[in-house]
Amino acid sequence: MDEFFDSDDPASINRFNAILSEFYQKNRRPMPWRDEITPYRVIVSEIMLQQTQVTRVLKKFDEFILVFPDFETIAQASLEDVLRAWQGLGYNRRAKYLLQIAQEIMNRWGGIVPDDPAMLQTLPGIGSATAGSIVVFTYDRPAVFIETNVRRVFIHHFFQDRVGVSDKEIYPVLTRTIDQYHPREWYYSIMDYGTFLTGVIENPNRRSRHYAVQSKFSGSDREIRGSIIRLLLNEGPVSFDLVYEKIPGDAGRIDRILGQMIHEGLLERDGSLIRFPENDARTEWQSKIP
Repeated sequence: MDEFFDSDDPASINRFNAILSEFYQKNRRPMPWRDEITPYRVIVSEIMLQQTQVTRVLKKFDEFILVFPDFETIAQASLEDVLRAWQGLGYNRRAKYLLQIAQEIMNRWGGIVPDDPAMLQTLPGIGSATAGSIVVFTYDRPAVFIETNVRRVFIHHFFQDRVGVSDKEIYPVLTRTIDQYHPREWYYSIMDYGTFLTGVIENPNRRSRHYAVQSKFSGSDREIRGSIIRLLLNEGPVSFDLVYEKIPGDAGRIDRILGQMIHEGLLERDGSLIRFPENDARTEWQSKIP
C-alpha cells in the first residue's frame, strides 16, 4: 500500500500493474454501467459521476435508464422530464448537457458515439477527462485521462515525497503505465483501488496542485438553484413573485441566480412567468421519421 514505484523503471511499472490487477480481481465493485456496457450507458454514467459520489449515482442510474433507455428516447424528451428523472443528483446543468449530447449524437453521427476524444470534446459538458473516459470504457481503447481516483493513486505511489503535484506531471507517468491492451479493466482497477485508499490513508489529493475543498451546500447558490428547479417541477410555470415567496433569500440574490439559469438555458422567461424551455430542437434524424 505504501510502496513507491519508479516510472522510469519498466520492472517497477510491471510490479505496480501486478498489484493493481491482484487488487481488482479480489475487490471488483459491481456497477450497472460496467456490468452491461453500451455507449449510451457509459455516457450517462460519466455525466452523472461528474462531481458526484458513486454511491449516489448507483441509487439513480437504473431508475434513469428505465425512463430514458437510449439516445433516441432522451433526445426527444423535454428538459423538464429529464430534470425530473435527474432529481437527487444535483448540478442540474448536467441533465441539460445530457439532453443536448443525445441530440447532437443523433443529429451529427446517427446515434454512433465517436471514438475520438477530440470529437467528443465538441459536445456540451464534456471536457478532456470525460472524453477520455468515454473512449476507454466504451471501446476499450487506451486514452490518457485523469480523474480524482487516478490522481490519488499516482500521487500516492509515484510522488510520495512531493507536494504541489500537477496533472501535467502525472500525464507522462500515466502514459508509461497504462495497459495498452486492456485499458478499460486497468482504469476500473485504478478507480476501485483509489476508492479503497480513501479509507486507509490520508487523502493524497491534498498534495495535488489542483486540490480544492468543495464549498458547503447549505445556504449556497447551488442549494437555491436546486430549490428553484424543484419548485417548477412541482408547480409548473410560476410567477417571479411566487419564486420570491417560496425560495429563502433576498430578492437581489434570487434575481441573479434566475438570470444565470435563464442564460444557461435551464429556464426561460415567459412574460411574468418562469418556465422550463420546450424541446423545439428539430434535428435531421427526427425530420426523417414519418
